[in-house]
Amino acid sequence: MNSTVLLLLTMFVVLGKVVGDRRLTFVTLYRHGDRSPVKAYPTDRYQESSWPQGFGQLSQEGMRQHFELGQALRKRYQGFLNDTYDRREIAVRSTDYDRTLMSAEANLAGLYPPNGSQVFNPTLEWQPIPVHTVPQFEERLLSFPIPGCPRYKILMNETEHSEKYLNVTFLYKVSNTNIETVWSVYDTLFCEARHNMTAPDWVTPNIMDDLRKLKDFGFEIMFEVYKHQEKSRLQGGVLLGSIVNNISESALPDSNRRLKMMMLSAHDTTIVALQSSLSIFNGKQPPYASCHIFELYQEDNGSFTVAMFYRNDTRRAPYQLAVPSCDLFCPLEDFVRLTKPSIPEDWGKECMVQSPRKDKGMMAQVQRCSKFLLMPVCMMGHKLNGPIYIKNVNSEGRND
Repeated sequence: MNSTVLLLLTMFVVLGKVVGDRRLTFVTLYRHGDRSPVKAYPTDRYQESSWPQGFGQLSQEGMRQHFELGQALRKRYQGFLNDTYDRREIAVRSTDYDRTLMSAEANLAGLYPPNGSQVFNPTLEWQPIPVHTVPQFEERLLSFPIPGCPRYKILMNETEHSEKYLNVTFLYKVSNTNIETVWSVYDTLFCEARHNMTAPDWVTPNIMDDLRKLKDFGFEIMFEVYKHQEKSRLQGGVLLGSIVNNISESALPDSNRRLKMMMLSAHDTTIVALQSSLSIFNGKQPPYASCHIFELYQEDNGSFTVAMFYRNDTRRAPYQLAVPSCDLFCPLEDFVRLTKPSIPEDWGKECMVQSPRKDKGMMAQVQRCSKFLLMPVCMMGHKLNGPIYIKNVNSEGRND
């Protein structure tokens, strides 16, 4: 993997302190909160003007959800995180969408209410905390599916000819050209229902149930169903690799980093891509403000274990997840070994597609472009002299 990319991924290192008999470090990844629809379907009576801030924007309910999640994290890690905000203790990264940036800010308001000298306005129980991002077209870590990967596009085309795909589309009488648009229709109706808007007459409980099943199947199509492990290496394995790398670094004997928490604010597809690469995806869309947590512990004998927790219900504590073939507190060396098959060694190279023509000049240019994970992969046509952007299949509109 390119050294520039490795430098970026070291942001995920976390370092903790003794909690009972264990030393704890963690990374938390969450989906944004409740929002308006990303878009309307053609005959929808509720167009963008029906929503106070337009399409795809965090609602007041979404703000409340993340403020509550921040409070829950504060309670869970009381005594581990400082009572007051310390910039050396936490790093926050978000995708470059209003709803994820605002979710992170609302979450931090619940996690770090100002104390003592940090109070700058006695009537305001809030303090500014930085949230970092990169432009959407540069995002290659938190936004899925990752564009610019020709091999993944081929896998998606082959998925549409797989037995499971054909059986589902036949069962629901959905054609290959519109199964991916089901998500958009369901999402719009779901958002409108949550905001007490009247559904059209054709929307029955059975229709919504069928749309929901197809919507969930859409997530499986992107990351599972067909050649699951290779899809993981090209998609969620990129994020998984960065987390595993930095958890491993934080366990090194000479690790003295002060960063305790890495907070990632992203999308349902981000959580699904990650959980699919871990082979623990439950087949259902992660709800608003759902949260996946990694924790690293040092045991009494000095060894390290990794634990994962998933919070997808505000009425209960996060429940623990385990990588297949490992314990709930998975020995770090086993966690690294078991996740390795899903992590790309060279993402750009694995995304490349061999040209049937042995045009050495063209292939050399492709190879130069594919070295940079943070740049679009270049594909050269017979009559093109410069790079072109490759839009990944199913990528538009899925970063909800």
